[in-house]
Amino acid sequence: MEETTVQLLCPECAKEWQVPPGDLPKPSEMFHCPNCHASRRMSEFTRTDRDLRTLKQLG
Repeated sequence: MEETTVQLLCPECAKEWQVPPGDLPKPSEMFHCPNCHASRRMSEFTRTDRDLRTLKQLG
């Protein structure tokens, strides 16, 4: 069985990575890019609408 991940993309530095949704804060909470330390709502880091839906359902 494959583990579900959410694809993330930093709007500041364009770093891309994947994380299990359970390891992330809620979409409305603040999140900090591990690369450039930009701070925005978690929902702004999701790469696609599908990733945001996954985060809302499983996070």
